[in-house]
Parts: sequence; structure tokens; C-alpha cells
Amino acid sequence: MSLSFDLMDLETLTSNAKQIQDDVLKGILTLNAHTGYLKRFLHGSFDKELFKKNVPVSYDDVEPYIERVANGEPSDVISGNPITAFFQSPGTSGGKHKIFPMNSKFFENMLQYKALLSPFLSRYVDGAKQEKEMKISFCRPLSKTPSGLPVSGVLSSFLTRNYFKNQSSKLYTSPHDVTLCPDNKQSMYCHLLCGLVQRHEVTCISAYFASTLAHAINFLETHWKELEWITDRSCRDSYIPTLDFYSNQLPIFSMVYASSETIFGINVDLLCKPQDVSYTCLPNMSYFEFIQVDEENKDEIVDLMNVKLGYYYELLVTNYFGLHRYKVGDTLQVTGFYNNAPQFDSYTEITTEERLLKALNHAILVLEASNLMLMGSTCYADLYE
Repeated sequence: MSLSFDLMDLETLTSNAKQIQDDVLKGILTLNAHTGYLKRFLHGSFDKELFKKNVPVSYDDVEPYIERVANGEPSDVISGNPITAFFQSPGTSGGKHKIFPMNSKFFENMLQYKALLSPFLSRYVDGAKQEKEMKISFCRPLSKTPSGLPVSGVLSSFLTRNYFKNQSSKLYTSPHDVTLCPDNKQSMYCHLLCGLVQRHEVTCISAYFASTLAHAINFLETHWKELEWITDRSCRDSYIPTLDFYSNQLPIFSMVYASSETIFGINVDLLCKPQDVSYTCLPNMSYFEFIQVDEENKDEIVDLMNVKLGYYYELLVTNYFGLHRYKVGDTLQVTGFYNNAPQFDSYTEITTEERLLKALNHAILVLEASNLMLMGSTCYADLYE
């Protein structure tokens, strides 16, 4: 499957965000209104207001239906289209592992967002389409449900698909077998070695998570002697100082905000600092709602088009493959608008991490004044306070 977009396609999407969101919800309800789950609340209706009034936002409500499909019941318990696999959440947002139904629509959305990003990347990176990317990625073993459907993380599922296999040698420095290697240390070594061998063809170094790049740097610090025969000179805030230090002032891009449930938005200002990134919502990916989190209007739910600048919201997602009004677990702040589409900054719901980073950054400034460098840190919960 090949997709091609230019900058005008994003202009069209964001300018018509309201109509596209209405069409997305209509399409999802037309497809799924007669499923076992939605029939409880909609009684076969496609009405938007009935959907917003009756369908709950808790994973606990839909979990038994997901389990039924995982255990062998037909897909139409939760989805009008066949469920082909399940994603397992990493537990970074909601605090525990969950499984989510998936079908081919998710991968169509992944290809769409990558195609939408391509013209922005070409604008800022010379040779982005012609040369290679050193992409550091890993696969985890797939498990199966009692019904035999595969269960994996989003990336492992994507990286084992034929599309990625067929593109791997053309676009990336590492052969596909390196990504599939079950030993992460061996895989990391080979990623770095392949990148060094093809260093004159590399336009960027990338990973799906900022933490992966930080781990690659730590691995290189530990094992650089084993590579020295060939030497030649999305993002989370906690890894940015490490990436800044080693990037030698090269641009660091945080390109997309995505999760196991949906692809939410892309960064259209790739040259901004990772700390300042805002993601422009892609209204065609899923149907989005937002729970206002301020005390005065706590628990009020609004559509994408009714969010307000500067306000904080929890994200609800209704997608094409069986999740309806699912609370993702991240808190978003509205930072602006791109045409009619809101732009958001993402905050995890655990705010203590931000305070910890501020304290750590203050300590770094104190150490730098004494010509010292902080090489690592740790923390623990003081249960006696």
C-alpha cells in the first residue's frame, strides 16, 4: 500500500476538522451500532447525542466484551469488522496493562500519518526521501489469546508486517532481521554497527521512543571499544538533556503523538525544541472527545471543536476497531490551533515526575557551576512523610 500527501492535504484536513469528525463518528456508529456492546446503549441507533449521553467512558465496561472476543466469540461482540489481533498497552498512561482490539484500519492510519509527515520532513531535512534513516527499533515476542489471535505491543505488530519488511532495506540502515532479533543487546549492537557502516548515507537517527535513543547512547558509551575499528565521528522530557548533549546542536524532532488506541496528531513545527512541541490533531484518525479537568467544570465532556485555549483535558477516543469513548489516561493542554484543528501538549496524569525533573535540572545547574557533570540519578518514595 502506497500513499502520497502534500502540504495541502493537511490544510484540507485541519480546515474541515468539524465535518471530518462528524463523518468519522457517523462511519464508526454505522459500522458498530449493531455490535453486542453498543447495542446495549444505542439500541441500533446512529444518533450522536444518544452516543454521548449513554455510552460510558470506563475501560471496565468494555473489558468483558474484549475478553469474550479474545476467548473465541465472534468479532461482532465489539466490532463490525473482523478483529485480527490485540494490542497490549505498555501501562504508561493508565497504570496497568490492558488489551485493545485491532484490525487493518489501524495500520492504514499509521501509513497515513507517515505520509502526512513526509512533506514536513522533506522541508527541514535535505535528502530525506533519497537517503537512509538509522532507525533503532526492537520487537518483542508475540503471544496468543485462547482463540489464537496474536497479542503484542503496537510497534511489534507493525514491525512484523509485510509492509515494514519490504521497506526496511530501502529506507533504513539495518536489515529487518536486526529488528526481529529477540536479544535486545545483540540487536542494539547491530543497529549501531549498520549505522556506522552506512554513515555517509544517513540523514537522521530515529526511534519510536526518546528513551530508546537514550539507551542507544548509553549502550555506545559502554561498548564503544567493540566498535572503534569503524569509528568516524517522542519525546519525553527526562531524555531530552541526554539527547541534546550528544546531538551536538543537530535538530531533535518529536514527530507524532500516538498510543495503542489511536494516532492523535503530528508535529508540524519540526524545528521547535522537544520541550515546546505541540501536536496538531488529525481529525480523520478517530473520534475525539475531551473531559475538562479544572475544578469549576470538572467532568464536562466537549467535542474536538469546543476545546478552549490554555485549558487542560483528558482524552477520550472512539476508534474504528472496537473502543468507544475510551479514556486514554493522558492530560492534554490546548496550546493553539492549526486552521480549525486544535494543537495540544501532552502531560502524563502523574504530575510528580515533572516536579522531580525540575529539581533534577536545578541540581545540574549547581553541579555545572563546579565543573561537574551528573552521570545518572535515581529516586524513591519516602513512605514516612
